[in-house]
Amino acid sequence: MCSWPSPRVYAGARGFVRCPAVLAAFAAIFSSPSLCLGQWPVFVPIRASGTYAVGERAGWTATLPDSARIPAGGYRYVITKNRKDTVRTGVLDFSSGTARLEATISEPAMMYVQVHTGEKGPASTVNLGAAIGLTQIKPVVPRPADFDAFWDGKLKALAAVPINAALTPVPTKVPDIELYTVKLQSLGSMVQGYLAKPKRDGKFPALLIYQYAGVYPLQPQWATSRAVEGWLVLNVDSHDVYPDSIVGVPQNYRDVGNTDRETSYFLAMYLRDHRAVDYLASRPDWDGRVMVATGTSMGGQQSVVTAALDPRITAVVVNEPSGADVNAELHGRAAGYPNWQWSDANVMETARYFDTVNFAPRITAPVCIAVGFIDTTATPWGIITMFNQIRGPKELIPMIDSDHNHITPQKQSQWNARSKEVLDQLRTTGAFTPKPFVN
Repeated sequence: MCSWPSPRVYAGARGFVRCPAVLAAFAAIFSSPSLCLGQWPVFVPIRASGTYAVGERAGWTATLPDSARIPAGGYRYVITKNRKDTVRTGVLDFSSGTARLEATISEPAMMYVQVHTGEKGPASTVNLGAAIGLTQIKPVVPRPADFDAFWDGKLKALAAVPINAALTPVPTKVPDIELYTVKLQSLGSMVQGYLAKPKRDGKFPALLIYQYAGVYPLQPQWATSRAVEGWLVLNVDSHDVYPDSIVGVPQNYRDVGNTDRETSYFLAMYLRDHRAVDYLASRPDWDGRVMVATGTSMGGQQSVVTAALDPRITAVVVNEPSGADVNAELHGRAAGYPNWQWSDANVMETARYFDTVNFAPRITAPVCIAVGFIDTTATPWGIITMFNQIRGPKELIPMIDSDHNHITPQKQSQWNARSKEVLDQLRTTGAFTPKPFVN
């Protein structure tokens, strides 16, 4: 019985030339008599980078494996701009041996494509993405005139609150590492998390790990695995709960108080993130020069905000940060997490004060950001808009065939490799030099 193989989207064939084992494996698959109706085409972008100029023809060449048969309805596609406005629809035409899937977009945007067969099941659709005028993608709403005044006022109020740090040792089997639970006083709530450090005298570079969205207990190894490398680590819980607990956190926390900037759940969260920096900076075992913020998704969102609010952050290393372009649904773009109610004017006004796009101009530290071109959780147009607002040194890691990290973990190799390289450089030398974006 035939089954749907996983869709394949390749950035180019150059890498396979250097890997004979992979070539042999694919040759065996493509020549197999078991191939049948529904074998997916291979999609190769016109530009290997997946990025195009405004008005330039953008798209892919699609090639079918030799033994594959096209399904009865063909491979139908829908091309949209920012996953909202339909640009083109059609059916892939393989009459000449290969098919072209392409369109032209006359403004800066992300091209989002769905190719489908009409069949049911998780492998019945493949998604593709491309950036059009990447460096020109701009915010859809202006930054609030009192944005800086609002946040500077909150930081001033927080500064008047004593930290009152409480540390409790936690047993760990990791050799030569000390582990503690941490509790810090913030403005109206408590910072909680795990602190880990090498069990020796000395001063260490600091690493703040912020957490992805959801309600779940922190795992001690998230901190200890970094401490083994030589970091002074604080893994900050997104919520005011003991790090191994989820009691008391509402599942709909993202919507709590979101009609007013004074009551938004994210206000206390962002201030707790800043208070964590206060604490690490006060420790005598911090080296006084390296303070890195890192995280994925909502953890990346918190990292960006923390760097914007606190110049003691010396580098930002984040993967697919959420929280950008939160008014998108009102302006021809699909929105991503936190997916605030775009139909409520008060929610949308409040959201502007928590949007990473509006924090980005305040960042002075070098930044390394990974973006998935087909990410539907942290939208690429949002991340790129935010990236374009950063005035300091910055590096973008385009993952052109990646959805959000938990959906396509196998497509995160660029982030995995570059983030390790950057963090290693920061830990050992105290600095890294962002690679400039090249179209």
